[in-house]
Amino acid sequence: MAQWQELLRLDSALQSRVSQLYDERKFPREIRHYLCVLLEGQDWHAAAVDENKARSCFHELLESLEDEWKRSVQENKILQGPDFPWMKDYLLKHFKGEPLNLAVILSECLKEEKKILTSASEAQGCGSPAMDQKWKELDNKVNELKRQILEVKEEMKSLELLNENLDFIQKTWQSQVEEHNGLAQSYPFVEGECLKRTNFITKTKQIVLQQIVNILNLAQQIVATLTDVELPEWKCRQQMACIGSPVDTSLDNLQEWFRTVADVLLRVREQLQKLQDQNKKYNSTDTSSLPEPIAENERFTQLLFTKLLAHALVVEKQPIMSSLPYRPQVLKTGVRFTVAVRFLANLPEFKCLLKVKPVFDKDVEEAKTVKGFRHFVFNNNDCRVLDMDTPRGGLVAEFRHMSLKHKPKAKGSCESHLIVTEELHIIKFVTEFQHAGLKFDIEASSLPVVVISSTNQVVSAWASVMWCNMLSVSEPRNLSLFVEPPPLTWQQLSQALSWQFLCAGQRELDQNQLSYLRDKLVDDPDGLVHWSKFSKNENAWIWIDGILDLIKKHLVDLWRDGFIMGFVSREKSEVLLQEKQSGTFLLRFSESNKEGAITFSWVEHSNGDTHVHAVAPYTKNELSSSSLPNVINNYSLRAKRNMHRNPLIYLYPDIHKDTAFGHYNNTIEMSAPNKDGYVPKKTAYVSENPTPPPSPPMETPVMDMDMDMDMDVDVEPTLEAHQLLQEVLAELLYLPGDDIWHS
Repeated sequence: MAQWQELLRLDSALQSRVSQLYDERKFPREIRHYLCVLLEGQDWHAAAVDENKARSCFHELLESLEDEWKRSVQENKILQGPDFPWMKDYLLKHFKGEPLNLAVILSECLKEEKKILTSASEAQGCGSPAMDQKWKELDNKVNELKRQILEVKEEMKSLELLNENLDFIQKTWQSQVEEHNGLAQSYPFVEGECLKRTNFITKTKQIVLQQIVNILNLAQQIVATLTDVELPEWKCRQQMACIGSPVDTSLDNLQEWFRTVADVLLRVREQLQKLQDQNKKYNSTDTSSLPEPIAENERFTQLLFTKLLAHALVVEKQPIMSSLPYRPQVLKTGVRFTVAVRFLANLPEFKCLLKVKPVFDKDVEEAKTVKGFRHFVFNNNDCRVLDMDTPRGGLVAEFRHMSLKHKPKAKGSCESHLIVTEELHIIKFVTEFQHAGLKFDIEASSLPVVVISSTNQVVSAWASVMWCNMLSVSEPRNLSLFVEPPPLTWQQLSQALSWQFLCAGQRELDQNQLSYLRDKLVDDPDGLVHWSKFSKNENAWIWIDGILDLIKKHLVDLWRDGFIMGFVSREKSEVLLQEKQSGTFLLRFSESNKEGAITFSWVEHSNGDTHVHAVAPYTKNELSSSSLPNVINNYSLRAKRNMHRNPLIYLYPDIHKDTAFGHYNNTIEMSAPNKDGYVPKKTAYVSENPTPPPSPPMETPVMDMDMDMDMDVDVEPTLEAHQLLQEVLAELLYLPGDDIWHS
């Protein structure tokens, strides 16, 4: 299987990481998708370091594109197939003069894709033997169900033939006797033969009915497993995936099981109806053919079928704004978001049968009981028909242009007990199933969402989503969770935090980093973390989120490759460096800068004295103008007589900085070759020969002022206006399916 096809089988969180690879390098995913076999068939890793090889690969790719285009023309699939001429024009425009750049991009992307596949495989491997065994047993039961219904269908064919033959004999014999009186003496013999046949038909009916009973008993076990075990476990995995867990949230297995069982139950109903029809047609009078056993089995079939289909509608893609692809369940009023539902029992007869309608806070008790609970409505709540999703053959409805508006409060309504970012809501999707004489309602609920009115509230809203997803893992959801928020165990919170770093920088937190964060967050003797400690009064989350943003924007490669120690106190870094050789340094995050900043500390031994120095932290603004590897490479101290020296030699514990960071510096130089004849200039980062400065003062935590939508906000109007403009432009210009125009 092609590597790209394996990636398409991953869950949405991991696919987003793949998408980010190409977005960061400004390389169209359409080309990667449609040319996956061609691209993976060439050695881009060798081409990335050999210009002749890169040029050869580039020309081979263009020739293959030309061949594919000719084939599309010959097969008359110009409108159906990919736009090969556009792909060729794009490659020529951007890489004709620099095929080496294309080779570097594809080499890096293919390597990163492999790492993502490996991490997904490792994540699925945790406990996989038991999971595989459980799924294998369930799969065997479903296959047995299919085998048994085929046997019943064959028995029913035999039964139909037996009834036809008996009916033919009885009617033919009667007419023959009327024509030939001499045949009447053979009546006892013929009557005996008909009785034998009748008895055999009776036994065959009993066999069929018993087979149907066996099918229904097995189906009952499978339906219970699917609706009460497998589906809730999938929902729990999806809930964890929404906050960064690299778990498998594929619906392929569940969809196949739901579809098969639904099909078998429909076929059972058909066979029971045939039995009834045969009894009426052939005037059966034997007790086994009386309608009671058939009616009882039919009622049981209908019960199982209804239970299965009532659980078959799931929210496959939780509500998510395109501007926050890694933070689903956070919605801003007036901003477009997307959500998708899937009907797991994807039988062809159900295509376009179900019309799904979204309803905000349907039957939510908290809307009545929680003081000051806000109310919202959709700007447009159009229904969607469940139609076939061609690649996977599922019944899907995707709501791509949903947005919310605030429903004004009634006069005299009181203030809310909850701040905006602690108020939880849900979106329900409702439909009516009506088929083959059955009629019942089906509902599916989203995970709890937080509705904000300002982008300043995103960070606090995401803290609420994480807290809720770790605590509220069963239905119905506790939407009043934050009235008295329960604490999290450190094990729960540390896992959620580690996933955040995996999403931002493709690497989870190690035990030393987690130990540091535990000391900061846990002061409860039982090892519990309280909401007020995490994201309300002291708001440690604001500081952590600033670091996540710093990693995502400027330090992904360094964090992923494990070169940033990150979470280590100044005191601990001094202890670690004391015994190391001069010039040894480590990278750690600022403990006082809430916006996210990074610094380095290094050790120097001279005249029997040891000094550990630290430079003022580098912020996002500073790293926007120069990467951290460049900062380290060009950093220098100014000593006597204006002599400069770089004190940074070995990355802790003992990796020479050229070994650790040379690759990043070389990549930067290759990406910006000098073509105008000028000698490139470098920014020098200079400090006076230092003495150990005092520890920085701890900043007073900044409270997140979440304000109700009815209040006027007049904080940094210029920034707010700029953010609003960006959001409006993004909403209008970057719509689903428009990627090709912005490549």
